[in-house]
Amino acid sequence: MDSIPRNGFPQLFSHFTIIYYVVTLLFVPFSNAIEQQPLGTSSYSETTPKRVAIIGAGAAGSSAAYNLRKYADALQVPVNITVFERESYVGGRSTTVDVFDDPAYPVELGASIFVDVNYNLVNASKELGLLASSASRARPMESEDTIGIWDGEQFVFVLQDTYSWWNIGKLLWKYGLAPIRAQNLMKSTVNKFLQLYKEPVFPFKSLSDAAAAVGLLDVTASHGDAFLEKNNVSPDFARDIIQASTRVNYGQNLALIHGLESMVCLATDGAVAIHGGNWQIFDAMLKSSRANVKLNSTVNSIVRNKNGTSTITFKLNNLVEESLVFDEVVIAGPLQYSDISISPSLDKTPDQIPYVKLHVTLFSSPYKLSPKYFGLEGQVAETVLTTLPKGMNLGPVEKGVGPSEFWSISTLQAVKPPSTFPGNHKKHYVYKIFSPKQPSADFVAQILGIEKSEKEDYTKNSTIKDLPSHDISWYHEKIWHPYPYLYPRVTFEETSLAPNIWYTGGIESFISTMETSALMGKNVAALMSRSWQTQGAEKDGVKGHENRAEL
Repeated sequence: MDSIPRNGFPQLFSHFTIIYYVVTLLFVPFSNAIEQQPLGTSSYSETTPKRVAIIGAGAAGSSAAYNLRKYADALQVPVNITVFERESYVGGRSTTVDVFDDPAYPVELGASIFVDVNYNLVNASKELGLLASSASRARPMESEDTIGIWDGEQFVFVLQDTYSWWNIGKLLWKYGLAPIRAQNLMKSTVNKFLQLYKEPVFPFKSLSDAAAAVGLLDVTASHGDAFLEKNNVSPDFARDIIQASTRVNYGQNLALIHGLESMVCLATDGAVAIHGGNWQIFDAMLKSSRANVKLNSTVNSIVRNKNGTSTITFKLNNLVEESLVFDEVVIAGPLQYSDISISPSLDKTPDQIPYVKLHVTLFSSPYKLSPKYFGLEGQVAETVLTTLPKGMNLGPVEKGVGPSEFWSISTLQAVKPPSTFPGNHKKHYVYKIFSPKQPSADFVAQILGIEKSEKEDYTKNSTIKDLPSHDISWYHEKIWHPYPYLYPRVTFEETSLAPNIWYTGGIESFISTMETSALMGKNVAALMSRSWQTQGAEKDGVKGHENRAEL
């Protein structure tokens, strides 16, 4: 599965996959990529186009538009799709920024990769002619140590990129059969999840019912650590390896996050990214859907009319309010962050749930990560993930990061600063930090081994912007609320909130990724098109009955 971070973990778990192949013969491959299911022919004879509003141009909204156009064309139903997006770009959590404002150096600010089992994203990227390649292709590869897992005191595991069999031996020696058991558990869990992609489960009106039908509620009902222990995965392996994955991907420890999302973090085979940014998948989806995309458009209200239509009031570029009437409305994002007033009230209003506050700090510097800071004598791994020290359990409610103070630090690529840059013109390294709070200037200086001059006295509130430009040549900071706290639960928000009002956000507390958002967008499109198919059949039936009466 994908998510915002995914920095480095695909390489680590590719070694677990090798172990799995070597030690066992139990591997059952995942289902083949699931293709778009035809809806069949229809005698639907409506000539007035269906008016569909989609609020949000992220993965869910773009997928809803893309698949709705496919379904509508198959049914020969005319449809006009309008997509409202309050930001100035499409892609939602998938967006890039350019180092030095140079388009030659784009880096992902949000959702970084997708993987083999992300069938919606994989198929769409192929259908839309987008080039995907290894997510780690730009890494400098100047250190033998690719990934190090640090508990705030020491490195509990280090992956060496050029010694795969040595890595496997270290894993088996340290953790016994735990990597194999974890891989088996992940595969059986993901295969259950993949049943949501096809009939008879897909399309599903209720995610809760669908999860029950495929046998996943016992997984979402358990905390990650309890679920792993129940399935004989050792606590050491869970803490050192799997928890490092849940922290980098979701900013949550195993004692908090539910079992399903813990398993999803291990499904990393075939990790790829689109050249220039994954947002291009969603941009291409919207173009293929022939939707009228209104960027910088903030929807303020939805009025549900007595005839079943909805009137949407919005502001374009914060100017004069406009109103448009639609037959169907898709709310493609968390309703609690939309600030949309809806009247009359929805039949089913989604619960407000807490979301993670994630600080993303991108920056470039001529300095490499400091061995001294991490208590090493040699080079530091190019990706540093974190976990909790042995014996420390922050509990099922505590949202703490522990002594490391950050979730991950990744060396993304090496770049050349512009000729106008003062000072050092040798290559600079681009870093990404995920943390629960804004990194201080002192912290950034320490991880890079930057010695302060007598004139440089950083206050408690100093941040990366206060560091001199010859040390930090470029930076970009972003605060996301990218995913909810994934507490165990067995019910999820409804897909239909009221007649002709659809919702994709319920998937977030089940599995929060680009892929699952795209799946929910496709699911809503399928449900909507089936409702039109039913309406068309009913109209044809009534018309046929009237004709027979006249005869």
